[in-house]
Order: sequence, then C-alpha cells, then structure tokens
Amino acid sequence: MYSVFNKPLTIAIDGYSACGKSTLARALAKRLGYSYIDTGAMYRAVTLHLQRQNVDLDDEGAVAGAMQSLRITFRPSDNHVLLNGEDVESEIRGLAVSKLVSPVAALSIVRRAMVEQQRQMGKDGGVILDGRDIGTVVFPDADLKLFVTADLDTRVDRRLRELRGAGREVQRVDVAANLEERDYIDSHRDDSPLRQADDAILLDNTDLGLDELVDRGAALVADLRADR
Repeated sequence: MYSVFNKPLTIAIDGYSACGKSTLARALAKRLGYSYIDTGAMYRAVTLHLQRQNVDLDDEGAVAGAMQSLRITFRPSDNHVLLNGEDVESEIRGLAVSKLVSPVAALSIVRRAMVEQQRQMGKDGGVILDGRDIGTVVFPDADLKLFVTADLDTRVDRRLRELRGAGREVQRVDVAANLEERDYIDSHRDDSPLRQADDAILLDNTDLGLDELVDRGAALVADLRADR
C-alpha cells in the first residue's frame, strides 16, 4: 500500500501552444518513471477524424455521430497517437490540423468525451498530463499543477523548427498567425477556457534549455514530496 509519501502523483501541466509544456511533460515523465498523456494530441486526433469525414462543425448531430466511431489510444513504445488503431502522429502535427484544432476543442461535445477519457487514463496517479484545462477541469485536485509560458517569438521559432524538421514547408508569418489565433480561441472559448489555475506554479520557459526546465519540474516534485 502506498503511503502519502510515495503514492503516485497526478501532475497537471497547462499552457499555450508551443510553450514547451509537452516537452517538459514527456521528459519529466521519463525521469520519474510516470505515464505521459498528451491531451493536445487527443484533440488533434479528433480534428483529423472530423476532417476525414468532412463533418460540419456547426452540425452537433454530425459531430456526435462521428465521435461514436472514434477511438484514441497511445502506443506504449513511443507514445504515438493511434486513431482507430492507425498511427497518425505525423499527420496531426501539420498546419492543416493546427488551423482547426482549437475550434474543434471548443466544442462541448468533444470536450466532454475527451475529459472523461483523460480522467480514466489518469485516475490511478503516476501520470503527467499536459494540455489547456488539466489543472482547472480534468484534474482540479492534481497533486502538482504547473503553468508553462514563453513569449510569442520564442514559441513561433520553436514551432517553425518543429514543422521544418518534419519536412514541412511553412512560413514564419503563417505559424505566427496560427499560434495567435489558437491563443485567442483557447482562452476565450465558453467551455473550459485556457487559464492558469489559482494554485498552479508559473514556469517561464522563454530562456530555459530542456535540462533546466526538467530540473525545475523535478525540483518541484521533490519539494512536494518533502512537504508531505
């Protein structure tokens, strides 16, 4: 039986697009031996699914129908997203999905389905989830909540490197416009808008390297355990 000192923690990491939250979550989970759930990838997979079926986002019935044929899992070996068993990790990272993911994620019917699945995935602890409403909606009682931020120019540069590294020809102006639009939609939607939880710790990742960022996250986990 776990004691309060060694029980598996639930760690929530929220933040804007390309701020480094997924990088932190993935690396910190590896260091702690925890599972990692990329909730943003889940919404991207939903978006791809709706795109493939040419679903009108204004047609709630059509969205609900499409959701019935949707199954999202993560492959344990590399954490790639599987959409109905298909590895769609590369496809969901492109701008075509990026341009539509925030409007899709704003749909209440989509959020309800994803939140329930995320809660089931993380109910036993020993897990790090990153997204936009993890600490405020999915796990409001998470043991540790982090809100990661970085300035827009830094985020644009990071996303540009990511996309070009994947062989996609994109322009900086298009990436910047996409991030600004997503920031606005994510923080102004009616259902579960992106915001920093009152008890979340702010981590500015603008000038931090990966090792520094993960060291800070690990130190916060150690501090939490020391206080128990």
